[in-house]
Amino acid sequence: MSRRCLRRNACRGFTLIEVLVALVIVAIGLAALMITVSSTARTSGALRDKTLAEWIALNRISEVRLNLPKTNGQNIDAGEIYFGNRTWHYDTRYFDTSVTTMKRVVVRVYSGDSKAKGHPVAESTGFIGNAVAAAGNSNTADWTTGSTQLSAAASATTGAGATSTGASGLLAPSSGTQTPPNTTTPTPAPVTTPTQ
Repeated sequence: MSRRCLRRNACRGFTLIEVLVALVIVAIGLAALMITVSSTARTSGALRDKTLAEWIALNRISEVRLNLPKTNGQNIDAGEIYFGNRTWHYDTRYFDTSVTTMKRVVVRVYSGDSKAKGHPVAESTGFIGNAVAAAGNSNTADWTTGSTQLSAAASATTGAGATSTGASGLLAPSSGTQTPPNTTTPTPAPVTTPTQ
């Protein structure tokens, strides 16, 4: 025996009870960690599904606006789509609005094929009709014209492009067409070459 263990209680180790209590504490900590990790994975999967379903719903609204489908008197159509390595199904419903030439379109997207039942993962709303401009016609608009804020001095010199100040304090264009203020191009000064 060494000098340190000459006394009876000096070299005492962990008892079985102490080891078991330590193992229980470690097991509880690991269980809490596993619950947190699995909850995070479930939340991440749900967010992924919600995002994909929202994309499908918005794509379907764009399809409806581009194709302007004929509902043949029915106010609902349904379909399936394979998107994001999964099968989804959707239903598109058409509702009348207070504007007679416009309909409200509601798309609901479900996980799984059309035989699967459950709650919709996502839902989006859009509008179609004559009161809404056709999709994809932004290239026909002339984006170089429009209302611009002119200073008082510039608006006084333009004549037809005079503006009025509204309640918000911003300058609003008049009904006439706006013309840019007169600009003059400065002429360069004559260059003289030194003589020797």
